Amino acid sequence: MDRPIHHSSDTPTYVSDDESVVSDCESGVSGDEGTFSGAFLPAPQDALRVRTRFVRSLLLNGLMPEVLSIAKNAHSSVMARARAQCFQIFARAVAELHEGRANVRFAWYGASGKEEIADIAQHGFGHAHCNGLRLSPLDSPLQSVKSSGVDSDGVRYLLLCSVILGKTEVVPRGSNQRRPSSEEYDSGVDDLSAPKEYVIWSNRINTHVLPEYVLSFTLPSLKGNANIGGPLRPSSPWMPFPALISVLSKILPADQVAIIVKIRKDYTELKISRHEMIQRVRNIASDKLLVSIIRSFRAKKTPASFKANKGKQGQGERRARGQPVA
Repeated sequence: MDRPIHHSSDTPTYVSDDESVVSDCESGVSGDEGTFSGAFLPAPQDALRVRTRFVRSLLLNGLMPEVLSIAKNAHSSVMARARAQCFQIFARAVAELHEGRANVRFAWYGASGKEEIADIAQHGFGHAHCNGLRLSPLDSPLQSVKSSGVDSDGVRYLLLCSVILGKTEVVPRGSNQRRPSSEEYDSGVDDLSAPKEYVIWSNRINTHVLPEYVLSFTLPSLKGNANIGGPLRPSSPWMPFPALISVLSKILPADQVAIIVKIRKDYTELKISRHEMIQRVRNIASDKLLVSIIRSFRAKKTPASFKANKGKQGQGERRARGQPVA
């Protein structure tokens, strides 16, 4: 889980484990800051860090988002300030129950569109989440991206919220559980050691969840307003993963191949990131072996038409130089 966030004022600030910029595509904040006028205002000091964490996480899952704008909740209205103060009161109360640890985290919520964001900013979360509000951890936004709506221009919207988790219990995905199993627990997670989903119960949503930022983005790799359906299928930029496994099965011991198959399964089920999958496979099969396999695969997959055209091009060049053509 990401590092706990300790708030020193009624308006929390963004805390990043690593504020470094990882690539040129993350080096700026583009966009239309006016998209979220009113409740949300431009946040130039925080925006780069929010953007970096978001883009980096999706890149590891094979998606390249284009962030359009990032804005911060101004908590400007009387009721908005009251909700922020209420959040702080409950955070202190939960901390008292758990030896000073409220377990406050950042988490993503996939909104259906701008209208829902405006409604949440004005009135808080609605009552549609009878089985609890599902959010994604700061560094695992994929599920919230999948649940977000997409407008006619291909734009999606996420809220980055401060969330009071307190003491968590396991709540399997798809569970119909509607409340904590006992008073000992405050919230749910799908996995205690590496959660990909937080569950905030319906009677605590507007006291334990505080929207902090709104982010708009597109996924240029997906055409039009297509949805992201199901687990992403991993494939190397150089060769499909099933083909790689097929070749490795002829070279490596059966137990090592079985481990690689399990690693891929964990990735397709979103239990690990693409980066983790690649690193684990590299630890089993050496880089030298993998490079050799990939190069061989690419050579075999060179289209025959390309080879023919290249041959014709060579003949033309020889004719131009007055050389004999076989």
